Amino acid sequence: ANLYKKESLNDTEVLYMDSTEAEAVKLFANTYLAMRVSFFNELDTFSEMKDLNTKDIIEGVSADPRIGNYYNNPSFGYGGYCLPKDTKQLYANFEDVPNAMFGSIIESNKIRKDYISQRILRDNPKIVGIYRLIMKKDSDNFRKSAIFDVINNIKDKTNVVIYEPNLEGQSFEGLKIINNLEELKKSDIIVANRLDDALEDVADKVYTRDIFNKD
Repeated sequence: ANLYKKESLNDTEVLYMDSTEAEAVKLFANTYLAMRVSFFNELDTFSEMKDLNTKDIIEGVSADPRIGNYYNNPSFGYGGYCLPKDTKQLYANFEDVPNAMFGSIIESNKIRKDYISQRILRDNPKIVGIYRLIMKKDSDNFRKSAIFDVINNIKDKTNVVIYEPNLEGQSFEGLKIINNLEELKKSDIIVANRLDDALEDVADKVYTRDIFNKD
């Protein structure tokens, strides 16, 4: 414990428990975060379909101190190393335990990506440009990024091109890689899970659900 506290990046508290309980802490914590992501994503889906102001509603909801103004920025769905894996692991552990919530979180994330895919294809774009594959803002990692499921949903229905500086070569999983941002901007629609100042001049082409410019 002393070694952990010494190497920790913050003034963390060490809790002592059995290893099984420690595993449960990780699974429940990450599943809660996945639930929170899914909650605000479904709020955003509702707002977009009903032509309501997502930002105003989230700010109003988050003003309640019991809820708080954090982890509330809509996205294309949760992804990354831990949340998809841990939600499924926790749900599997509930096989013989009465439950209704955890399978719904996983299903909600799928529904969100399907909805995003439908919105992208709504106006029948001939070329869809994907701006970055990274799983979150200021990251260089795109393992299990939510955008991959969106791409898989639309790639057989339109021409998809990808702009991702962290990729080398001319193709990725059969899709064309564009190394020039100006070329990407010629796409009929630019899909960005998280906004970037580099897209300001083509804001009218960008489809994103990034309301607060944060993760």
